[in-house]
Amino acid sequence: MTLIKSISGIRGTIGDIPGENLTPLDIVKFTTAYGLWIKKENSKSDISVIVGRDARPSGKMVNQLVTATLVGLGINVTDLGLATTPTVEMAVINEKADGGIILTASHNPVEWNALKLLNNKGEFLTADQGNEVLTMIEDASFKYEKVNRLGKIYTDNKYLSKHIADIKKLDFVDTKAIKKADFKIAVDAVNSVGGIAVPELLKELGVVKIVEINCQPNGVFAHNPEPLPENLKEISSLMTKEKADVGFVVDPDVDRLAIINEDGTMFGEEYTLIAIADYVLQQRKGNTVSNLSSTKSLKELSEKYGVTYTPSAVGEVNVVEKMKETKAVIGGEGNGGVILPDLHYGRDALVGIALFLTFLAKTNKRCSELRAQYPQYYISKNKIKLTPEINVDSILKEIPKIYNDYPINIVDGVKIEFEEGWVHLRKSNTEPIIRVYSEGNNKKVAENLADKVIRSVQDMIKK
Repeated sequence: MTLIKSISGIRGTIGDIPGENLTPLDIVKFTTAYGLWIKKENSKSDISVIVGRDARPSGKMVNQLVTATLVGLGINVTDLGLATTPTVEMAVINEKADGGIILTASHNPVEWNALKLLNNKGEFLTADQGNEVLTMIEDASFKYEKVNRLGKIYTDNKYLSKHIADIKKLDFVDTKAIKKADFKIAVDAVNSVGGIAVPELLKELGVVKIVEINCQPNGVFAHNPEPLPENLKEISSLMTKEKADVGFVVDPDVDRLAIINEDGTMFGEEYTLIAIADYVLQQRKGNTVSNLSSTKSLKELSEKYGVTYTPSAVGEVNVVEKMKETKAVIGGEGNGGVILPDLHYGRDALVGIALFLTFLAKTNKRCSELRAQYPQYYISKNKIKLTPEINVDSILKEIPKIYNDYPINIVDGVKIEFEEGWVHLRKSNTEPIIRVYSEGNNKKVAENLADKVIRSVQDMIKK
């Protein structure tokens, strides 16, 4: 069992021992530190924070602890209840709140939960802001308000409708074209908040024929919640049976989007961003950003349109920072995370769906034909599990010495540029693992490159 504290929040498995797992005590302490940081950042007396959660069984308990703690600090809370991550982010912006907390462990299994922290821009905390919160936890000089200064709790269960309304207003979204295309769409929402959000979005976009699987927001995940091909066999087999035009799969908090072709094959999580960027760049020229672990296809697409591509360190906050710096019109991550600044600076599967359907409708092509327009690069995603005695930082320092004949990027972990492709190793901020991503012209090349570097790491661990 694990408890992970990082600049973006706290994440762990529910129950057991405080300080080692995500227990009520840890939740209260972390929320208190965040609330005190919010108060330190604001001179005004009327402070508000937005809170929303995914459908995990532990969600209600965590929500009650978080909201009560904020109230005890004299902070007003607007509780959105079941809400997607991007919906909470937009609520912070539109309500001019001072911060937000999203209760979700994203793609982690059901026994996990987490507190994701937002600043007053509806964005994840910067490294400096996150470190301040972590320092305040260790300091533990907490002080709560007296009874006449307690905060209040308000509820707003209609924010998803506001989120969708803002998506429909975008110049990039053409609801008439989507409705005319008369798509039949399959949806797998892994029994979390996407089961509410995605069907509602589709109906508002003019889609009538919707096939829903795993759309009951009961938090009982029907499969591993990470939207990878090996976890999507049910919807894959459903596509041809139902004669669906496209399938959409979202993770528990709906900030990642995977697409399934009409023949049941994977569009590819990496290519969610590529297709949407292609559409956006056709409408408006501008720069692009993705992280170091994402396919080189976005760089090639950007060159085609004569715009500048810039890589960033992994992590949404790093992508957003680089997008602002370069004034990018589209960006995101290769895990199906799409960021459209016209809406907000956050990964948003809902706006991704609206943009993709508009593009698909206007091309008048099948989903698989649209995918065939892009390179057939293959990204292999692997993990090296860690134990407490392994010195990860030492390993990542030694790897460049082994591969010093190749170009190396150490901005975020270690990225090695081989002639046949690349391998990127980095320590995960959310799990006790080293992530090992590799890309090549085909599956065999990518996996061979990954295996080569993984063996090097394993040899170092044995020593």
